[in-house]
Amino acid sequence: MNGFSRKFAALLMMLVLPMALSAQEAAPEATPEATEAAAPLPPSYLLNGFTYHAQWWNNCGPATLTMALSYFGYSDDQGRAANWLKPNSEDKNVSPWQMVEYVNTQVSDIDVYSTIRYGGTLERLKALVANQFPVIIEAGYDPERANQGWMGHYLLVIGYDDAQGVIITHDSYAGASLAYTYEHIEEHWQHFNYIYMPLYASAREADLMEVLGTDADPTQNLINAFEIAREEATADQSDPFAWFNMGSILVELELYPDAAIAFNTARNLGLPWRMMWYQFGPYEAYYQTGDYQTILEIATAIRNDGGGQYVEETFYYAGLAREGLGETQRAIENYNATLAFNPNFTPARERLNALQGS
Repeated sequence: MNGFSRKFAALLMMLVLPMALSAQEAAPEATPEATEAAAPLPPSYLLNGFTYHAQWWNNCGPATLTMALSYFGYSDDQGRAANWLKPNSEDKNVSPWQMVEYVNTQVSDIDVYSTIRYGGTLERLKALVANQFPVIIEAGYDPERANQGWMGHYLLVIGYDDAQGVIITHDSYAGASLAYTYEHIEEHWQHFNYIYMPLYASAREADLMEVLGTDADPTQNLINAFEIAREEATADQSDPFAWFNMGSILVELELYPDAAIAFNTARNLGLPWRMMWYQFGPYEAYYQTGDYQTILEIATAIRNDGGGQYVEETFYYAGLAREGLGETQRAIENYNATLAFNPNFTPARERLNALQGS
């Protein structure tokens, strides 16, 4: 084993050991129901009843969410979701947690809810679709027609076909009922930690949990997702997405020092320059470990990259760093800038209220 490999092996062990301890403490015990073999899936399945929406400018998230909600009788166009999720049309990103918050708090006129899980698989997507659960995934995207380089993109999964080896999606940018090969989905979905957001009616929540299996429990799901990323990093120690995904899960598990190690490794290996338009785990890891200067360095670079000034998280985490450095007034300015850009960005509102005593 050469020095490069030894270094990565040591980092992997640093990450695996605390995770193993956390898993032992947090993992729920298996139940007979959870260990029963799942019924075999049909070789193909296609959900119907959606209204397709081609996205408006920078409107991938609201358009995809609107399509998913249409399955449940939602009849508004993508403008309603956009007005809440991204009041500024130049906003480059809508995060998964914002999508779920919109469904769960702003769509009371129909009976529909959503949730987030990580570490999804093709089999999980197929099981959700075959059980009539529309599901949104986020993946890396670089279509030739756009000619813009790597970016993030949401896809609504509506079907699959094993004979053709394809996942069928409503793609708000490229078209309705668009098929992507299993290989394509797995390759690009990895860039976003195999995140998936099923939508469901309240009466079917128990059915959804059954389909999710070991991913039903949120903590166990994080453990499962970490193991996927760890295995990928072990198989290819130069894979920056695997390291980034480990860091993201470790942040969710509040293992911040290990998360910072994973993110440092991913950044050193090289990530797409737009990566932190969409995913913000590094900010959180560095904030929780007191590395405020690195946050400011990243935020400054993002603001100067030709589009990152339209990502509200950039200003929010700069505010946290300023607050950590004792620069209260500059923190307030950053939070106000965040809210001027998106008044519905609740974390910034909470920090601003805390600083101003309201």
